[in-house]
Amino acid sequence: MTRNRGRALLEGIAAVAFWGASFIATKIALREIHPFSVIWLRFGMGVLVLALAVGVRREFRWPARRDLLLLGFLGFLGITLHQWIQVTGLLTAKASTTAWIITTSPVFIAILGRIFLNETLTRGRLVGIALAACGVLLITTGGDASLIAQRSLGEPGNWLVLLSAVTWAVFSVVSRHALRSIAPTLALLFVLGSGWLLVNPLLLFAGDLPLLPASPEGWGAVLFLGVFCSGLAYIFWYNALHVMPASHVGSLLYLEPIVTVGAAAVLLQEPITLLSLAAGAIIVLGVWLVTRQDGPGGPETPAPSPEGRRRHA
Repeated sequence: MTRNRGRALLEGIAAVAFWGASFIATKIALREIHPFSVIWLRFGMGVLVLALAVGVRREFRWPARRDLLLLGFLGFLGITLHQWIQVTGLLTAKASTTAWIITTSPVFIAILGRIFLNETLTRGRLVGIALAACGVLLITTGGDASLIAQRSLGEPGNWLVLLSAVTWAVFSVVSRHALRSIAPTLALLFVLGSGWLLVNPLLLFAGDLPLLPASPEGWGAVLFLGVFCSGLAYIFWYNALHVMPASHVGSLLYLEPIVTVGAAAVLLQEPITLLSLAAGAIIVLGVWLVTRQDGPGGPETPAPSPEGRRRHA
C-alpha cells in the first residue's frame, strides 16, 4: 500500500508539473500557429492517448443518449470555448501571470455554488474571495495604481485568462454533479473528442490559417501539450485519485504556479518580480481559505466519479 501511495504521489506531481509547463508550451506554439490550430492539434493528440488508455483498460462503452449530449456540451464548454479564450489570452499574457490567475478557479466555483446550488459561503471563504480578487487585481495591473484610478483593464490578455478561469469553474460545477456514473477516463475521452470535433468547423470558417508548426521547437511544444498535458497528465491524475484522498491530491495543485514561474523564467525569459510573487502568494492564500474545508479541487477536469474532484490550459 505504501508503494502504491508513493507511486500515486509521483503521478500526481507529474500531472501538476505537466499542467504547469503547459502555459509555456502554448506560448511557444503560438509563435508559429493560430490559437485554433493549437487547440486542434493538442486535443487531437490527447484524444488518441485517452482512446489508447480506454482500449487497454477495456472501459469503452457508448454512454446513454442523455449522457452523450451532456458530454458534448461539456466538450464545447471545457475544450472549444474555454481553451479558445485561454489560448487567445496567452497571445499577450505572460505564462507566469496566467498560472497565478488560473489558480483562482476554485474561488469562482465557490461563488457559483452559492448562487446556483445554495452552498454556504462562510466568513473565511468570503475573506478568501476578497484576498484572491485583490491578488488578481494586483497582478493584472502590475501594481500600477494609476491604472486602477483610471479604471483601465491593463493587459487584455490577462482578463481573457481570468474569464477562462470563470468558464472552467462553470465546466467544473456542471461536471462534478453530472458525470458520476461514467468512468473518468471514458468521460474525458468523449469530452475531449467532442470538443476537438467542434474546433474543426472553426478552422474551416477561419480561412487559411497556419495549421502545423514550422520548426522543431514548435512541434516539440505541440507534442508536449497533446501527449503529456492532454493525455498522460489526466491518466496520472486519476490514477493518483484512486489511491489517495482527493484533498491530498488536490493540494499538489499549489505547486503548479511555482512550476510555471520557474519554467517561464528559464524558457521564455519572463522576469520573476517581487510584485508577481507577492500577488501570487495573496491569490494562493485566498484560494486556500476558500477551499480549506472541502480540499482543493482538481486541475484541468473534474473527476466524474465519487472518487475524484476538479482543476486547466
